[in-house]
Amino acid sequence: MKGASAFALLVSSNLAGVWGANVQIPGLQLPPGFQSHQTEIKNIFLTTYNAYKKYAWGHDDLTPVSMSFTDGYGGWGTTIVDNLDTMWIMGEEDLFREAVEFTSQIDYNISHTDSTISVFETTIRYLAASLSAYELSGQKYPILVTKAKQVADKLSVGWVGDNKVPFGEIDFNTSTPQVAVNNIAEAGTLTLEWSTLSRFTGNDTYRSLAEGSVRQIASLPDPLPGLAPQDIDPTTGQFADAYITWGGGSDSYFEYLIKYARLTNTDDNIFADTWATAVDSSIQHLAVTSTVGNHLYIADQDDSGEIVNVGSHLACYLAGNWILGGRMLNNDTIVNTALRVNDACWNTYASTATGIGMEAFAYFSNKGNYTGQDPDADDLAFYNEHGFFIQSGADYYYLRPEVLESNFYAWRATGNTEYLNRAVSALESFEKYLKAPVGYAGLWNVSDTVTSDDNFIDDTQSFWYAEVLKYLWLTFDDPDNFSLNDYVFNTEAHPFQAPPAKASYGSGKLVQKETMKLPFTAAAPLPEVSFAPILQGH
Repeated sequence: MKGASAFALLVSSNLAGVWGANVQIPGLQLPPGFQSHQTEIKNIFLTTYNAYKKYAWGHDDLTPVSMSFTDGYGGWGTTIVDNLDTMWIMGEEDLFREAVEFTSQIDYNISHTDSTISVFETTIRYLAASLSAYELSGQKYPILVTKAKQVADKLSVGWVGDNKVPFGEIDFNTSTPQVAVNNIAEAGTLTLEWSTLSRFTGNDTYRSLAEGSVRQIASLPDPLPGLAPQDIDPTTGQFADAYITWGGGSDSYFEYLIKYARLTNTDDNIFADTWATAVDSSIQHLAVTSTVGNHLYIADQDDSGEIVNVGSHLACYLAGNWILGGRMLNNDTIVNTALRVNDACWNTYASTATGIGMEAFAYFSNKGNYTGQDPDADDLAFYNEHGFFIQSGADYYYLRPEVLESNFYAWRATGNTEYLNRAVSALESFEKYLKAPVGYAGLWNVSDTVTSDDNFIDDTQSFWYAEVLKYLWLTFDDPDNFSLNDYVFNTEAHPFQAPPAKASYGSGKLVQKETMKLPFTAAAPLPEVSFAPILQGH
């Protein structure tokens, strides 16, 4: 919007303040007929999980075409641990107890793979799920905290010397970090989990380490106010590029700024204010509308300061995050902007032959046509019909949750049943197109409606159960269960119980600090963070 800051509207539009900083609308009820979809969702969960138990038990992921397994996360059985709370939420008590018993036997002191271990992935899956399950089950299984502490102690070697920011990868068998550039998502997505571990163990070091990393990122000059660039060098504590995106490599850093403020109710405004400043900058500088369809997107900005008209499935989480934060700040401008972005993300599902969204997309906008690639005639034809086109090499669906995650937030925050209908549509598409030889699988090409083993991605990541099916389940659940007024979900959809909400969050002022000078020239090649590494070269 021109001429006014979205964040400045905080004091002029406070309709959400009728119920304080709560997220869900009061008295929300699920209309008759929708809860029955939970039976379908549980059947999908059990079908996939039983296939995992038969062909991959004890390993990380099921390969649903070759009927085997992969070990990409230490070989500790991430599908089991990552779904502890999903089993609890769905009422699968026998599976839950079995998973707790399995988790109690894991030795996190050694890795069963030759590859390094991601501090970020291990935190959001193993650490978070264990702590969430411990809390949800009434703290009946303290072994879950013991195991969370064990893995966090190994991960803590990522912080070297006086470095505020951890290295991203650890060799667990030698307890040494891989010295390399990290990204802000991996360095800044630890606070919910590590602060919760501090609360359950009484050792504040975990919180201090995770929070210190975020404070370092937030303290540096940004290309745009509040919008930290993607890469950071833990050795120097300085940014290594100037690329701005709400997508992969940056996404959950921004996500956790406002979620950490909500989970802790901290009176330190750096988290909520940095988030609000990032959103304000995004609305002013990165919000674009497509020249076809008038879809609202949040674009990227490259190292030179040029708008890049691209989006991704990963970045579609931001609609739900902005709904959450907009309600916390009592700012309807942010919420309404988020709902429009959510509509644009849903359009990527509604526009494909399968009804399922792709990994990444591009478009032309009121701020230019630069997309970083040269669209061909088919791309242009697709754009002219749908207001976006699929990025080259990104026409796959890797069982990602973000579009349905934001759809869940939109339903709980507005009560508009259109969001329920969208969830039904996605569920029908999953049933029709994702049934693999065993379990369910992603698709190499969301435009291909011919079901075949060649179009299935032979890797069922644990977030299929932990995020996609959980968000669908909760969409069709009683809204009082796991209310967004009472729980904060980590980036892997593990719920943590939050204290009663404050009346509002943040100071009501934008963060003022030095901005980074552009163009920025990286000193060395930076690591790729997206697309999904397992898919490259297919």
